[in-house]
Amino acid sequence: MRTAQDLLAELNASDESPRIEAKRGREVGKSIMETVIAFANEPGLGGGYLLLGAEWKIDARGDTQYWAEGVPDPDKAQRDLATQCASMLNVALRPEMAAERIDGKTVVVVFVPEADTSHKPVYLQATGLPKGAFRRIGSTDQRCVDEDLWVLRGASQPQFGPDMAPVADARMGDFDPQAIAEYRRLRALVNPQAEELAYSNDEMLEALCAARHFGGELKPTLAGLVLFGKQIALRRLFPALRIDYVRVVGTQWVDNPDQRFASVDIRKPLMLALPQAEASVVDELPKGFRLPEGELQSRQQPMLPRKVIREALANAVMHRSYQDHSPTQIVRFSNRLEVINPGFSLKDMGSLGTPGSRLRNPAIAAVLHEINWAETKGSGIRTMRRLADDAGLPLPDFASDRQKNEFKVTLFLHHLLTEEDYAWLRALAGDTLSADEAKALIYARETGVVDNTACRDFSGLDTLQASGLLRRLRDRGLLEKQGAGSRTHYTLVLSAEAVSRNPEQGSLPLEGGNQVPEGGKRLIEGGKRDLPPLPSELTSKLPVPGQRMSETALRRLIRDLCNWQPLRGEELATLLRKDLKYLRNKHLSAMVRAGELVFQYPESPNHALQAYKPPGKA
Repeated sequence: MRTAQDLLAELNASDESPRIEAKRGREVGKSIMETVIAFANEPGLGGGYLLLGAEWKIDARGDTQYWAEGVPDPDKAQRDLATQCASMLNVALRPEMAAERIDGKTVVVVFVPEADTSHKPVYLQATGLPKGAFRRIGSTDQRCVDEDLWVLRGASQPQFGPDMAPVADARMGDFDPQAIAEYRRLRALVNPQAEELAYSNDEMLEALCAARHFGGELKPTLAGLVLFGKQIALRRLFPALRIDYVRVVGTQWVDNPDQRFASVDIRKPLMLALPQAEASVVDELPKGFRLPEGELQSRQQPMLPRKVIREALANAVMHRSYQDHSPTQIVRFSNRLEVINPGFSLKDMGSLGTPGSRLRNPAIAAVLHEINWAETKGSGIRTMRRLADDAGLPLPDFASDRQKNEFKVTLFLHHLLTEEDYAWLRALAGDTLSADEAKALIYARETGVVDNTACRDFSGLDTLQASGLLRRLRDRGLLEKQGAGSRTHYTLVLSAEAVSRNPEQGSLPLEGGNQVPEGGKRLIEGGKRDLPPLPSELTSKLPVPGQRMSETALRRLIRDLCNWQPLRGEELATLLRKDLKYLRNKHLSAMVRAGELVFQYPESPNHALQAYKPPGKA
């Protein structure tokens, strides 16, 4: 068992710790028992540590600092915890406990081992399931929902998913013959001798769990309609079930009601929708040329391997929650592709890509695997990572959000660390960056934010190492910390210190290629926009790192800047040290609606060079 000093050191060295939870421990109450249950339940975590008698605060840099404050009665705390673990839960737990002295204070270290799968889910008997059970998600204890219980029970239960349930208002005539024929064609390409190809359509649908007998009648299941349903049936039974392909100008999503995006809505069964979605993406990707060995003619192929795109799409439709009435989204930015599906990851994010998988929709997954649209269990994530790495691209980023109930895969469309990137990094920090630090800064520039999970994805570091890397960049003034605990993330910032370290460069490039020379602010966007130096009276009003401005003061400064020169959202975000999405949502859109600002191109709100200016200004 680890020591209290060791646990405190790790807590102080990281932004989050999935396996350690600090508690004041004045009494053994609800919060402590929830953490005990979460540590016992979480698959693959191996249990976790409670440190009772700790205190903490957030310092000026935004880091949480922990120290030993002491437990008033350590013997009573241990007795109470042992009693509650033995009597309040459906399964008696026996945590290891030890009292230690730190700086004259007594703290209690508690190790809760992971429960055997046959005993899961562990839960509070008085509350029952699912609300009495908890999982350890990141550094938080999350109350379970029905889908979590299925994950916790693991191999002890049959592989029966919600997609196998019959749909009450559906009928066998809701199946699309074209989609069934497409399955037969694709299955024959993979295995011409597949047994189900000799069955009648009804027999084959039943074998695929696409239809089941219910009340003496063969009825379509959810999986069957999703895979093979007619468009009119999908619209009648699942109005929001579709795949949306959205093309966005630039690198940031703009939540602005005055702007419109080009989009393609695909409302078809998956047998027909997936090929169309794949073609829509591939047709618009940047292309490269390859000369296969032994051939005289080069071939044009997407910069992002087609197999990566296919796996991302398959992952979205296999693992999405079909109880959530929202579309699957494919969002195409200029530098990346985001595939977003309803439904958080049932697997812990730290173990994504490892063998094994808990499938929300096992019937859908089985069909996609049989036609080579998806890898076997647990290998799709690894395949995407391997193929992206082989192509010289940044590794995909995976993000799960339980609160939003969504999962997002980010695929990057250009090679990481190009010559332009190296020049940008040298101007930013000279030649002092490690390879992983450089990747973190480029990632923050491309997406607007970097967190511990993303850092682990592209670097291969563990949680503690990734946290240390991000903190080092923060301490050097290159990243700014936002949020706390499991919501900690970092944004790219302009550092005056970085400018002074590189006077020979004369300028510090910012996000998107913007630059700020010494002796006056000058913005250059993508090499196409060159503005005059910012007047000194405006330069003096710009916020310094960490400075907070009131809404009134910030909007007054926005008006002053736009009165000097019509400015784009990216330029304002750079000058004001704000996240672009936040600035647009919170201030710019509101100022346009209030008439404080107008668009430079009002007839075309989605203009690629759109800028803001005061009313009446030429």
